[in-house]
Amino acid sequence: MQQFTVPQFIDVESKIIGPITTRQFLIFLGAAVIIGISYKVFDFSLFLTIGIIIFIIAGAFAFLKINGRPFHLFLLNFIQTMRRPSLRVWNHQLGFIDTPAPMNIVKEEEAPVKKKEFYQTSRLADLALVVDTKGRYRGDGDNNETV
Repeated sequence: MQQFTVPQFIDVESKIIGPITTRQFLIFLGAAVIIGISYKVFDFSLFLTIGIIIFIIAGAFAFLKINGRPFHLFLLNFIQTMRRPSLRVWNHQLGFIDTPAPMNIVKEEEAPVKKKEFYQTSRLADLALVVDTKGRYRGDGDNNETV
């Protein structure tokens, strides 16, 4: 029989530069490109402001984890939840649908149904009592079968 190796630790990302993974490296590379463009376009004070903000955002996307999940997945789930809330509200005054009244069809061959009276104990209650008393109680006899 042929043997196969089962991959383990599939949720751990591979490290490429020290403790930094490929995803984190690409996030910081993109942030560096945006900061470089802002250096060429804006004056120095605006460049510092934009650079610090982009560095903080890139750090959050690269390293921050909420409930063990990366920040970008948390952010996507949050946006999806805000766009489609799970709370559904029924508006009974919106409109009514008229349905035809059901016709009463009576069959002559039906046997009358015997209704159980409410004061009788149910079979489940009797079985629970037998289990609770460890078999010492057997019931009234008329309502119970062999246990």
